Amino acid sequence: MNAVLESELISRSQQGDGDAFSSLVGPYLGLFYAGIHRILQDTLDTQDALQEALMSIHTELPRFQGKSKFSTWAYRICINEALMLRRSRIRRREDNIEDFMPRFSPDGHLINTEKMRDWSQEALALVSVESDQVRSKIREGLNQLSDEQRAVFILRDLEGMDTNEVARMLGISRGLVRQRLHRARLGLRGILDAFMSGRR
Repeated sequence: MNAVLESELISRSQQGDGDAFSSLVGPYLGLFYAGIHRILQDTLDTQDALQEALMSIHTELPRFQGKSKFSTWAYRICINEALMLRRSRIRRREDNIEDFMPRFSPDGHLINTEKMRDWSQEALALVSVESDQVRSKIREGLNQLSDEQRAVFILRDLEGMDTNEVARMLGISRGLVRQRLHRARLGLRGILDAFMSGRR
């Protein structure tokens, strides 16, 4: 969208113009829906969260100061709404990543160390694979992560945002982004390494 037109639509929306608000968010609805769906992985939940997010965007818009792009600001609201809905419907402890950490043998040696690899290069490729089994395993792995780790992994490795963008999006430090991403990759590795080795 043209920056001048978007600025005008924001201004009109902030003054209560409903038509302007519809025109403002319309081009980004696909982006918002996709981001929410990656978190919730359920069509009905995604629709509910998107509706709540749009209401929040409308309510918060008078306080939007243009320090970031409107789409970035609104997308963050959508992601936060998805995380809140997920927390309310899936009760789980803060961090269960330890269940999926690499296993050790009785003599203290790390098992299958040769299979350890950097998932930052492979995550997007795996997600794009058409195999239903692979996608099912990826969803299973994502569901084992805490909400915070899952959000960072999705934004960083699947959406392709850089560390600074993710930090701004979630309102956390760059160091915390890196920490959560590292733990998320370790957690996914436990499930996906075993599965991919079995396929080979």
